[in-house]
Amino acid sequence: MAAHFSLILTIITLVSGLIWLIDATIFAPKRRESLALAEAKQPDLSDDAKYSITRESTLVEFAHSIFPVIAFVLILRSFIYEPFQIPSGSMKPTLLVGDFILVEKFSYGLRDPVFRSKLIETGEPERGDVFVFKYPKQPEIDYIKRVVGLPGDRIIYQNKQFLIQPKCDAATNCPPAKAIKLTPVNRGEFTHEGVSLSRYTEQLTDVEHDILINPSRPDFSSHFFEQPGTAVGEFIVPEGQYFAIGDNRDNSTDSRFWGFVPEANLVGKAVAIWISFEFERPASSWLPTWVPTGVRFDRVGAIK
Repeated sequence: MAAHFSLILTIITLVSGLIWLIDATIFAPKRRESLALAEAKQPDLSDDAKYSITRESTLVEFAHSIFPVIAFVLILRSFIYEPFQIPSGSMKPTLLVGDFILVEKFSYGLRDPVFRSKLIETGEPERGDVFVFKYPKQPEIDYIKRVVGLPGDRIIYQNKQFLIQPKCDAATNCPPAKAIKLTPVNRGEFTHEGVSLSRYTEQLTDVEHDILINPSRPDFSSHFFEQPGTAVGEFIVPEGQYFAIGDNRDNSTDSRFWGFVPEANLVGKAVAIWISFEFERPASSWLPTWVPTGVRFDRVGAIK
């Protein structure tokens, strides 16, 4: 949907801009010339007559009025910030269903809005970033996860915990994979299918955030992505790709199951929640499911 909207926005911008440009360079000078000739013949030409001679066509007037607005929106959402809505709970507790977020489009390079070719290099994802990307198996769908593995990293997932061995030169002594520190948090407000989820604070380098783990749910390792030359639950991140994981560890379809995120699929870095709506309601409610039942102002702010 987002890709289609970008294409439509680009087409409208180009068409309206082209109409405005053709009129400004060809037809507007002719209208001014016609007005000058009319005034030479009749110096006391009325304002209505002048307007009739110089008046733009309805199409040109429409293009003239919408072009600046559409161009501004296109530039804003293509190169600066784009709004997204969180549709699922795979990033709980960091992001909830109903959160509306801003994604910084220039964090990982500026791309053209249609073909997504990189125009300018501006940066790369860092471990711990919450980022939006095109789902590799269905690029028309946008996913949001957290960067756990960088190019060249060796990632191990066992007993619901990640171990990371950062990229190193094979000719040197590589340090062993190190477990990501998890600190229990005494808050159990999240449940899944009636089961209380355990909350932990996880620290990826200098990034600290909370995650959820379902202690009663298996890892489904038989469904893990199989990479030649590695054991089950072990992943070697290829160059130019990233390992993406949901904070709701046992309720997230992520790199453990479908592999890696190519650099070409990156959309941007999620930086802030600008509004958050509550959609929960009793079964007896007559309101449509898309109508909010409340606003969670306490969730507005930076994403970490």
